[in-house]
Amino acid sequence: MKKYKKNKNFNKNQNSFYFEDFLETNKKDKIFKKNNTFQDRIYLLFFLFFSLIFIFSIRIIHVSLNSVELSNQENFSYKYFLQRRDIVDRNGSLISRNIKSFHAAINPNLVKNKENLLIKLKLNFPELPIKMIEKKLKSNKYFYLKKRINQKEKEILWSFGEKGIIFEPFQSRIYTHANLFSHIIGQVDYDNYGISGIEKYFDKELKNKELSNLPFQLTLDTNIQHLVSKELNEALTTFEATGGAALLMDIENGEILSLVSLPDFDINLRADVRDRKYINKITKGVYELGSIFKTFTVAIGLESGLITPETIIKNIPKSIKCSKYSISDIKEFPKDLTVEDILIRSSNIGTVLIAKKIGEKKYKKFIDDTKLLQIPDIQLEEVGKPINFNWNKCKLETVSYGHGITTTPLQATSIYASLANGGKLIKPTLVKEENIKNNIRLVSEKTSKKINKILRKVVTKDEGTAKLANVDGYYVGGKTGTSQNYKNKSENLNTFISIFPSQNPKYTLLVMLENPQVAKNLVYDYKGLKIKAFRNEAGWNSAFVAGKIIKKIGPILAIKNKDFTHQYVVEKTN
Repeated sequence: MKKYKKNKNFNKNQNSFYFEDFLETNKKDKIFKKNNTFQDRIYLLFFLFFSLIFIFSIRIIHVSLNSVELSNQENFSYKYFLQRRDIVDRNGSLISRNIKSFHAAINPNLVKNKENLLIKLKLNFPELPIKMIEKKLKSNKYFYLKKRINQKEKEILWSFGEKGIIFEPFQSRIYTHANLFSHIIGQVDYDNYGISGIEKYFDKELKNKELSNLPFQLTLDTNIQHLVSKELNEALTTFEATGGAALLMDIENGEILSLVSLPDFDINLRADVRDRKYINKITKGVYELGSIFKTFTVAIGLESGLITPETIIKNIPKSIKCSKYSISDIKEFPKDLTVEDILIRSSNIGTVLIAKKIGEKKYKKFIDDTKLLQIPDIQLEEVGKPINFNWNKCKLETVSYGHGITTTPLQATSIYASLANGGKLIKPTLVKEENIKNNIRLVSEKTSKKINKILRKVVTKDEGTAKLANVDGYYVGGKTGTSQNYKNKSENLNTFISIFPSQNPKYTLLVMLENPQVAKNLVYDYKGLKIKAFRNEAGWNSAFVAGKIIKKIGPILAIKNKDFTHQYVVEKTN
C-alpha cells in the first residue's frame, strides 16, 4: 500500500491557511472592535461636549438673570438705606426725610430716532435747551437731560418708550413744610452733605449709620410754628413791613418752640439765596433793639439795691446833654416818676438817671455776664457777631436805653427769659436732648419777681407802651423797643419782648418788624374802644402782633402745661 508522504508544504499551507484564516478573521474582528471603540469615543466626546455646552448655557442664563437680581438688590440697598436720618419736631412730626428720586440721563447710542426724541422733549419740556441737547446727542456721549426730576416728569419721559432715556436713582432730601423751617433746618447738597442750618451743624450725627432708624428730634413745635408764621406774614402785609421775625422760648430750659424769620424761602427748591433780606434775623441779624434795654437797667438797679420799684426819681429834665449829643424823650412826662413808671412809660431820661446811679462798672459786668456782645451760642452756623463796643464817653447813658449797642434778637430774648425765670441764666437750644441746666444766676429770685410785676404793668396800665398786647387770660407782660436806622431815619425797627403768664412765667416771645408803616386802615379794639393807628412805634404794631400770636398759640401751650392751665382756670374763676 502506497503510503502517502506527509506533504510538509501542504501541511504548512494548511496550517498557514487555517492560521491565516484565523488571523484574517481575528483581524476583521479587531478592526470591527477598533471601529466600535472609536465610535464610542466619538459619541462620548460628543456627549461630553454637548453636556458642557448645555451646562455653560444654563450657567450663562442663570448668571445673567442672577446679575440683574443682584443689581436690583444693590440698587435696593442703595436706594433704601437711609443716608441721612429723619428730622422731627418735639411731637414727632416729620420735618425732613430722604426719599428715592431720579436723575434723567440720555445714552445717545441707544436712541433709535434722535429727531423724534427732540420733538417730544420740545413739546413736553419747552424749558429745556433743545439746541444744546441736539449737540450732545450728536456727540454720542452719555449726558444728563435733567437732574432731580419729579414723579410727573419721570412719568412723561417714561411714556416716550425710549430706551436711550436712563433713570438714575439717588436719595433726595425733602422738607415736608417747604418754607416753614427754612431758616432753621437748612439744606443738603446733591451728595447728601449738609450745607446750612441744622443739616450742616449736625451733619455727622445725621449721617450716623448706627442711628439711621432713630429720628433726630428738635425742640420746635410745627403747629405753633405754623400759627406764628401765619400771623407774622399777615403783619407784614398789614404794616407794609419789609421783614419780620418771631421767637418763642421756654424760659426754664431754653428750648425754642418756634423761630420764624421773614421773608423765608422754599428749601426744597435748592435755590442759591444770597439776598441779605433772607438771613435768619433771629440768630444772624445784629440790631440796636432800643428800649428793651431799659428793663436791663432797672434790673441791675434793683439787684444792686440802689432802687426799688417805688423809688421816685425827682426833677427829671426834658433833655440831658451828653458830650455834644442831647438825649430827650419823644413824649412829655411828669417831672417826678417812680422807677416802675419810668419803665412803664419808657422814659429815656429817667432810665439814664437810673444808669448813672448804677455806674459803668456794674453795668459792664451785667453785659459781660449775659454775653450780649459775643457771638450767640446756638446749634446753627448762621449767627451774627455784635458790632465792636467800647465803653467810652456817653456809652453808659446811651446803652441804658438801648442805643449805641447791638446784639441779636436771640440773645436779647434769652436775657428776658433769664430775668423772668427767677434769675437763672439759660442757654437757648434747638435740640431736645441737648438741654443743659445752668445754675449761674443773673439776678436774685426777688429781683426777678419785681421785674415780672413791672413788665405786666407795661401791658395793663393805660400809660404803658404795650397795651395792645394784653390778651385776656394769658397775663402778658413785656417791653417795647423802637429804634431807627441811622442811614435812613424814616426806617424803624420795632420790637416787643413778652413773658407770659407773668405771675409764674413759662414762655418768652419776641416779635420784631423791620421798617413797618402806620396801618391807616387798621382799627384797634382797646378795652371796648375803637382806635385808629396814628403812630409808628412798637406798641402800635409789634406788641399788637404779639398779642394776636399769644391768643392763637396760648391754648396749645396751656394744654401741654398743667401749671399754665391751672393759672388760667383760677384767674377765670376769680
